[in-house]
Amino acid sequence: MEFLFASPDEIKNGKTTDIYFGRTLKVLERENIASTEVYAEVTASAIPRGYKWAIYAGLREVLKLLEGRDVSVYSMPECTLFHPIDVNGVKTPVMAVEGPYREFAVFETALLGFLASASGVVTKAARVRKAARDRLVLSFGARRTHPAIAPFVDYYAYIGGCDGVSCVKGAELLNIAPSGTMPHSLMVIFRAVRGDHVEAWVAFDKHVEPEVPRIVLADTFWDETEEALKAAEVLGLKLWGVRLDTPGSRRGDMASIVREVKWKLRTAGYSHIKVVVSGGLDENVIPELIEAGADAFGVGSAIANAPFVDYAMDITAVKVGGEWIAVSKRGKFSGRKQVYRCWNCLKDVVALADESVERCPSCGGPVEPLLTKVMERGRILVERESPENLRKRVLTQIQKAEL
Repeated sequence: MEFLFASPDEIKNGKTTDIYFGRTLKVLERENIASTEVYAEVTASAIPRGYKWAIYAGLREVLKLLEGRDVSVYSMPECTLFHPIDVNGVKTPVMAVEGPYREFAVFETALLGFLASASGVVTKAARVRKAARDRLVLSFGARRTHPAIAPFVDYYAYIGGCDGVSCVKGAELLNIAPSGTMPHSLMVIFRAVRGDHVEAWVAFDKHVEPEVPRIVLADTFWDETEEALKAAEVLGLKLWGVRLDTPGSRRGDMASIVREVKWKLRTAGYSHIKVVVSGGLDENVIPELIEAGADAFGVGSAIANAPFVDYAMDITAVKVGGEWIAVSKRGKFSGRKQVYRCWNCLKDVVALADESVERCPSCGGPVEPLLTKVMERGRILVERESPENLRKRVLTQIQKAEL
């Protein structure tokens, strides 16, 4: 038996399309109009409930998907913060594809999937990052998603603001060292074989590379405070931190546990030891844990299973007789467009491509166009940006945004 996933070649060959696109092309080809030039824009039908904004991401994958096809692509910069509608209530295009419809029809499904998933992960990571303020945030989501896309999740989690990732392949793609501590299994085995799980901490320190921070998982058999104090006693100044992986513990109040652990470590003379919390965390609970004294967070399911951004792709103009005709389905805004961004207030104005906008109607600040041509007839025009630069873009923008 094989694993159930689509290979890169199968994606590039349109095997992951919805069947109705293939049937549509069959009809258009029989009627000799499959090569009609169209302009199709991508907008967000909805962003996750409770969100005020989203981060546009996935351009990297879309360019790879369409490379070599006879299409041109216009796009916002990767990792641009956007609102689904502009100041006038018009849907905000984040991307547009232009070319013969037969060249990209069967790729709409994959294109939207790339954007929806990448944007969802980046947006959730950015929300967690903002909630965590200056605290360390690590992506622990590899075990909460399909292993074939675990590196994809970690890549976009890092771009969204995580400081590190646990997945080995994800870290490799980011050109950073993977981050992680130790699993409960290490202590369980030592307890069964050697009679003392504390020996697991000593062995970890003995055998693991010195550049790896000594962070002990301090909640396996005893009370969290007792394990933390014992780890501090055994490892002393070598101990960077203790990890508490039990937000749903028997005592039920993780903030109280963190507060007690921090207090007793400090009174015992171990103020240097950090407290890392993991397990079931989200942006809604992190602020309370920060107030209790938590220094770092490992976030898994919230990011790996982030709600996707619900994008749609719609034809808004068709070239007939050499002229672009503005046309769209009901509920959509027809025509080829440009999006103007005010970086002072992060508000957008959507205008027709041949119109010009100079000032932000909300604050009067200057605006600049966001949609630029990133692919010309299948040839990629932009250099691939480094994860570090994309991450900086996200962090800069969310400083002005509210959760």
